[in-house]
Amino acid sequence: MYSTFFQRKPGGLSAQRYAGEPFCRPGSGVDPVDLGHPELIAAISSEIDRSGPITFARFMDLALYHPLYGYYTRPLETPTTERIGWSGDFYTSGDVHPILGQSLATQARQLDDLLDRPHPFTVLEMGPGKGVLARDFLRHCDETLPEFGARLQYVLLERSATLRGLQRTTLAPWIQKGRVRWCESLDELSPGSVIGLFFSNELIDAFPVHRIQTVQGRPQEVYVARQDGRFVEQLGPLSSDELAQHLQCFVPGLPEGSRAEVNLAAVAWMKTVARCMGRGLVVTIDYGHTAEDLYGPDRSSGTLLCYYNQMVSDDPYIRVGRQDITSHIDFSCLARTGEEAGLALTGFTNQMSFLIGLGAEQMIEALEPESAEFYGAIQLLRPEGMGRTFKVLIQHKGMNRPQLDGLKYQPFFGTALTQAMGNGHEAMGEKNFSSPSPIANSL
Repeated sequence: MYSTFFQRKPGGLSAQRYAGEPFCRPGSGVDPVDLGHPELIAAISSEIDRSGPITFARFMDLALYHPLYGYYTRPLETPTTERIGWSGDFYTSGDVHPILGQSLATQARQLDDLLDRPHPFTVLEMGPGKGVLARDFLRHCDETLPEFGARLQYVLLERSATLRGLQRTTLAPWIQKGRVRWCESLDELSPGSVIGLFFSNELIDAFPVHRIQTVQGRPQEVYVARQDGRFVEQLGPLSSDELAQHLQCFVPGLPEGSRAEVNLAAVAWMKTVARCMGRGLVVTIDYGHTAEDLYGPDRSSGTLLCYYNQMVSDDPYIRVGRQDITSHIDFSCLARTGEEAGLALTGFTNQMSFLIGLGAEQMIEALEPESAEFYGAIQLLRPEGMGRTFKVLIQHKGMNRPQLDGLKYQPFFGTALTQAMGNGHEAMGEKNFSSPSPIANSL
């Protein structure tokens, strides 16, 4: 029922770029003339005509976030249309089962004790989609953590008016209680104003990225131009000194002919998050790798993928504005950037280990075996799917390094992450995960 093959983004592709023909591309059953939203194509083409070829990062920004026609920002065609969810282009962990929101609430409650129960305890979720995770989080607090829930102030950071409308519908009961509010930008928050939990789920993978290719030993940048009515790529010099410096620090020695994505927006985002945090945790859930794995030989073509109608493609120049565009994130870069900006590394694990540490197995044991709800919860833990594809980076500020239930199991990547940061943290090492519960051992 919950097919790992068609799940959101690379989780259904064994955490790697699909090695064969993409599911949908011109000539494989999809109308090749569907180049995308006409007004968006016209807007991008006009910019190219005025200023010449644009960086891929600029193209991706316009395709996803153009204020009128972008994939995430333009209004839905009908009230029943979905972009996110089972009938949409992709689905997220929150769509599969409430267990992720419930577990985040459990982790927040442990943090609440460590912070001496502040009033209010702020939960700031950035990129909340339809508000499903917020709903599951708040409902779990109401049902099992009422005293904690009464002190919560849940803030959703969302710039899309379309998505804010969906969130208001999903969260109506808590809006009426005055426990939910919105902001459109981190710039609206005062430095050090967040006391509590800042988290995001599948946010950074959709930040615009620069695309790089090594040619004759030197990095070249991918630009987008126009030819015969289509968007085409061409290589050119790096577009900024910032990009060149980032490559020197984080992407050294990319092999000849290899491609990679560079997410400068994620670097800026992490610095801003660090500025806003006063005391508490930053929890980043997404699919990605340490730098050693992300830029290794197994991903020599990069990790950029597109999602449309539960299908995956590697062609960002069709269905422009009508498909999602994503790439894997560099957790080494996020950890190091956060450290330099004041966010200390708490730990790094995968979604399976994070959920099990917070009692997911006990939650699953209470479900009816063989039910759709049971299989949905299991889907979030499966090692060959979402369980290991999605990683969890936790950072802390204004407190001693906490011992968190969500980091009880750290089965991998610790050494690579801390070595990449070069900050002398105790290496967590790679461990073979084993669970005391037969549910996890049987996944």
